[in-house]
Amino acid sequence: MPKTMTKPATRTAKPGTRVVTASLPIALAEKVDAIAAQMERPRGWIMKQALNDWVDWEEEKHRRTLEGLASVDAGRTVPHAEVVKWANSLGTDKPLPKPAPKCK
Repeated sequence: MPKTMTKPATRTAKPGTRVVTASLPIALAEKVDAIAAQMERPRGWIMKQALNDWVDWEEEKHRRTLEGLASVDAGRTVPHAEVVKWANSLGTDKPLPKPAPKCK
């Protein structure tokens, strides 16, 4: 079987779902078990919530990356020197306002 394919699940999944397995480091698995016990939820529920949140995070990160690249392509950028000047002013008595993108 090629490395890109996954083995079929050996357990029967509920309709509309698929069983996915992963080997976790023992310390991580113990943390998941502790959270499941604390929340009085099954380990699978915790894993499903965590994976769903991670997928949402990755999708949002990808969307924002594409948005940022489109802004650069459209010429909406802030010169590096302005960003450095602004960043250096943070934490001072007179922080500068955040520089606005300039359109080319």
